[in-house]
Amino acid sequence: MITRLLVANRGEIARRIFRTCRELGIATVAVHSDPDAGAPHVREADTAVRLPGAAPGDTYLRADLIVRAALDAGADAVHPGYGFLSENAEFARAVVDAGLTWIGPPAEAIAAMGSKTEAKRLMAAAGVPVLSVGPEPTEADLPLLVKAAAGGGGRGMRVVHALADLPEALTAARAEAAHAFGSDEVFCEPYLPSGRHVEVQLMADRHGTVLAVGDRDCSLQRRHQKVIEEAPAPGLPEELRTELHAAAVAAARAIGYEGAGTAEFLLAPDGRFFFLEMNTRLQVEHPVTEAVTGLDLVALQLAVAEGEKLPDLAPATVGCAIEARLYAEDPARDWQPATGTLHRLELAAPYQEFEGRGVRLDAGIEDGGEITVHYDAMLAKVIAWAPTRAAAARRLADALSRARIHGPATNRDLLVRSLRHPAFLAERLHTGFLTEHGGELTAPDSGSTELAALVAALADAAGRRTALPSGWRNLPSQPQVKRYRAADGGESEVRYRLTRDGLLADGHSGTVLVAAAPEEVTLLVDGLRQTFRVAAYGAEVYVDGPRGAVALTALERFPDPAAQVAPGSLLAPMPGTVVRIAAKAGDSVTAGQPLLWLEAMKMEHRITAPADGLLTTLHVTPGDQVTPGAVLAVIEPAA
Repeated sequence: MITRLLVANRGEIARRIFRTCRELGIATVAVHSDPDAGAPHVREADTAVRLPGAAPGDTYLRADLIVRAALDAGADAVHPGYGFLSENAEFARAVVDAGLTWIGPPAEAIAAMGSKTEAKRLMAAAGVPVLSVGPEPTEADLPLLVKAAAGGGGRGMRVVHALADLPEALTAARAEAAHAFGSDEVFCEPYLPSGRHVEVQLMADRHGTVLAVGDRDCSLQRRHQKVIEEAPAPGLPEELRTELHAAAVAAARAIGYEGAGTAEFLLAPDGRFFFLEMNTRLQVEHPVTEAVTGLDLVALQLAVAEGEKLPDLAPATVGCAIEARLYAEDPARDWQPATGTLHRLELAAPYQEFEGRGVRLDAGIEDGGEITVHYDAMLAKVIAWAPTRAAAARRLADALSRARIHGPATNRDLLVRSLRHPAFLAERLHTGFLTEHGGELTAPDSGSTELAALVAALADAAGRRTALPSGWRNLPSQPQVKRYRAADGGESEVRYRLTRDGLLADGHSGTVLVAAAPEEVTLLVDGLRQTFRVAAYGAEVYVDGPRGAVALTALERFPDPAAQVAPGSLLAPMPGTVVRIAAKAGDSVTAGQPLLWLEAMKMEHRITAPADGLLTTLHVTPGDQVTPGAVLAVIEPAA
């Protein structure tokens, strides 16, 4: 029997595992890096052990430190969660060799699936269909997908549409794979731009039982990373669903699998399917399977590790569940990651009351927490269940749209628009969905920004009035002026006056002020009554209203000249580490040409030349740490 469990992970998944442990009466141990010292998962554990340092390579990826932490804390079992060391066979062996119970498959099974090339060979031998190309790809094989043999999460992957681009793609994929996974082995496979990503949840025990516990569709992806997942996979003929489940079970049996795992397949438009990989761990998207089956997959993992036998049959699925991953990133700016303080993350009531079948929030961060460059950009997962797929999509979109999310940019608007998109509701799903519909999913709503700026100015004025001494009066003839910058960089100037006849605001002739307070403003906009909630954190202002949420930054009326940078300066859009440089001072560059790559939040981000010109100065070298707004280079525009 497991009595004290260490979770070799952080954030949302550590909290998720701890929740099941509390229900089962199992004591918990957390590990944490220095930036995570005050994180929720640390506070919620019975015991916490510090891993000195900040970077994952010094902390959460140090198998020796984690095993020592488990022994020092008196743990008798280790759960790896997902990511980090969860699919590291050597870590699994080290845990077992230390006399601890490993919550996962045997190390041999992890090793067998650890290399995608070896996994494909094993699956082909087991009769599971796989995608493959010859050692020398030809025009007939295009388009191709270059993939890292080790690791995952979209890293070390490049799409190639022309054979002439293959050498550059191979070089780039190898460099990223070596940096991310310690191995530069890559391979090519056919790329199906209109294929679907369908996976099967597996549970297996040491008594020979292997269950296919439902399936999921994870086709909505960006940069080969999942964004929206759902269970069951919609629109599958029952015969095809049965074949997928049988192939997944065969894959598990071929490697002597135990515990929770996922067999991932690419489903072609003609109904053929191909094995992609097997994730030998719990998946990020496991809550949708829990919602439709009523199972606690973490509890089943623990039961299997304790030697219990699984039931002979998996439960039937009931209804539909959809999960949206809330990322700290800006989809409109090439998915640029965002860091900073998350002031508030709050689902609107009554959604917070639901667990499993309703709306569920799994978050790794709380109000006031810091989003850092060291870890993945995922803030939380929001999961909705309903009797039908359309109802689940509507419930999830509504929960997200009403949520108050104050802090760095997120993909919330893209998630809501995706869930409400006619193609999504019509089940026209494929891995290129977000690329195909990206323009309409990320288009700014300038009208809502202008109105939000007016609301912010009125709330600010209301706050100032409550702070002024009695008898004070502003000059009625002078308009109030406030300037704000929106998340897309656009600026709005609000000019208004409050008169005996009501609100007079430039550009808002049909707007009537009903009431204004520092945290709430009610307007009549073209005859429609609308209430907005306002929250200010210093210069950051967030306006939540019927048309969505708008983030603004209050600007000084007279900017500080010392804050200006030289013309042509290329600024760092995010904090990160310079990993590669593709140009040097003195080079002539063209608009869109890659100059360097920054690594942030476990992803590489390409920095390109904004215009044609001469690269006169390059201020960084590989390995440099940069902060947002730092000058990376100076480009003299072409004449």
